[in-house]
Amino acid sequence: MITKFKASKFTVFTDLNVEFSSGINIFVGQNGTGKTHLMKAVYSACCLINKKIDIPLDRKVKSVFNPNSIGRLVHRAVGRNSGYITIYRKNGNEERERSITLELTSQNKANVKHDSWFIDESVEAVFIPVKDMLANAPGFRSLFSQKKLAYEEVYLDIIDKAFVPIARGRLNSESGKLLNILAKAMSGRVIEKNETFYLKNKNGELEFPLLAEGFRKLGLLYRLIQNESLTRGSMLFWDEPEANLNPHLSQTVVKILLELSKMGVQIFISTHDYVLLKEFQLASTKGDSVLYHVLYRNDDGNIEHSSTNDLDELSPNAIDSTYSRILDDEIKIGLKGL
Repeated sequence: MITKFKASKFTVFTDLNVEFSSGINIFVGQNGTGKTHLMKAVYSACCLINKKIDIPLDRKVKSVFNPNSIGRLVHRAVGRNSGYITIYRKNGNEERERSITLELTSQNKANVKHDSWFIDESVEAVFIPVKDMLANAPGFRSLFSQKKLAYEEVYLDIIDKAFVPIARGRLNSESGKLLNILAKAMSGRVIEKNETFYLKNKNGELEFPLLAEGFRKLGLLYRLIQNESLTRGSMLFWDEPEANLNPHLSQTVVKILLELSKMGVQIFISTHDYVLLKEFQLASTKGDSVLYHVLYRNDDGNIEHSSTNDLDELSPNAIDSTYSRILDDEIKIGLKGL
């Protein structure tokens, strides 16, 4: 379980300290407040928990963010500057926190420190970017390896996760239940042939490029649950689940995410969507661990953070404020006609 993230002079952050829920963490905030940057930094560290993955953190961070040089991730200032990020986690019920730190300078120097971060077991970390990738899967990996595509590595990673073979034997009942919910919402199930994904139902097989992008999102979830990339102990990072998703499907997405959380998946989401937030608020029960985080700029222009388990207490909430302003404008226009 990821417990905490600290950053100093890293990208948009001058000084940030965020503690996470073991269940679902939902990040809101205006554009440019660092929601995706925070998730990418934590995801990069999570990818390296298994000590058999012999990749230094600075290389993974650079691949995930894709700057011109790693020094560009240091917070911009006049002259030379340096910064760091630290990610903390716990194994199971252990008391001690493990950590990994990446120190950077604007002169492209990097140093990694860790305290028992690596373990000899597989821990799945999944990052779903805003843009759907399953429709672009054929040939993507080979072009990426030849450096013919200027994509952040999260796009390659999610395709690799989707291509993980389906485990033999029956899925557990919890995963089977989620697949049935998704299959009903999509009116079909997901299959893969020759690096192409299809939605299969009684009418035949429809390749993903011909599917509505909202169904592709559900199809990706289907595949990740089916091949057990999303299972107990794994971590899911999802950037703007609402993108290209019809609001009536938000309820299905929220239901799936809450069930994954109960299965032991730790979840991190960034969103700009009022409907998605409200669906979480309405569907969550006392047994669900949902924590809302807001990133915002203070009067000095620096990023600050606050969190709450009560959506109504989240402040400042630009999403809620905007909808309230729209309602007020509509009332004013209506009163003018009286």
